[in-house]
Amino acid sequence: MVWVVHPDEVFTDSALVSRLLATQFPQWAALPIKRVASSGTDNALYRLGDELVMRLPRVHWAVGQVEKEQQWLPKLAPHLSLAVPTPLAMGLPCAGYPWHWSVYRWLDGKNATLDSLSDPCQAAKTLAGFIRALQGCDATDGPAPGDHNSGRGEPLAKRDAAVRSALAKLNGRIDTDAATKAWETALQVPAWDNARVWLHGDLQSGNLLATDGQLSAVIDFGCLGVGDPACELIVGWNLFETDSRQVFRDALAIDDATWERGRGWALSMALIALPYYWDTNPSIVQVSLRTLDEVHVSCVGA
Repeated sequence: MVWVVHPDEVFTDSALVSRLLATQFPQWAALPIKRVASSGTDNALYRLGDELVMRLPRVHWAVGQVEKEQQWLPKLAPHLSLAVPTPLAMGLPCAGYPWHWSVYRWLDGKNATLDSLSDPCQAAKTLAGFIRALQGCDATDGPAPGDHNSGRGEPLAKRDAAVRSALAKLNGRIDTDAATKAWETALQVPAWDNARVWLHGDLQSGNLLATDGQLSAVIDFGCLGVGDPACELIVGWNLFETDSRQVFRDALAIDDATWERGRGWALSMALIALPYYWDTNPSIVQVSLRTLDEVHVSCVGA
């Protein structure tokens, strides 16, 4: 497992976790501490005994996620159809660690890959139900897209510069002509002009849990916000395949423009991630290349 993926990442280890707990939450200080293997890049996770997990931002852009999850998850959770993390405590900067951090209840399950799901089509219906429930929550005062959630839910056009930069770096590794054409097609789709809705913002296998082959939980709400619902459709291409993707779309009753913006979101996220994580996070690279394949952009030099 490669732990360091950002050039300006803040170092964490079990000794730091122990010091933070001893200073601020001594009731948990005696629990066994074990780092959780994860392909996630915004936070370091440490299991505390059997029932708790500590989440510490690894990089500056993830800092605002802590207070946001503490504020909104308890309000949203009662209305949702799948389990979500339960914040138990928020820690303060201390012991050489510069930012706020959180303790949550541990949610059992394994990453919801196609191999771990008994019926991907049923999982698509279940996830669509979760999305509908989340989008049905009152979005008044919800956080608009911004640095706190990497702009998830903003108009696709705001991602154009980052996508073009990524395409230049990927020349020779993917079919950049096809990717450019697909991206420019997505930019022509009418923008969302209705009320903003709640978004998880990062639906993909690493943030979905399955137990006994069934989708059971959605985790990591760091990209939570309110915006264009098309952002929530990225999972249609980074996880599902042709049949289950169609079931997912049908269950959401998505209009053509929103669906095509969703494809654009999936494409942009894969393109932007690839050059940044190519040498440091093979899991994200694999998911991104698979997404490009589902969007019909081939890899030519991996």
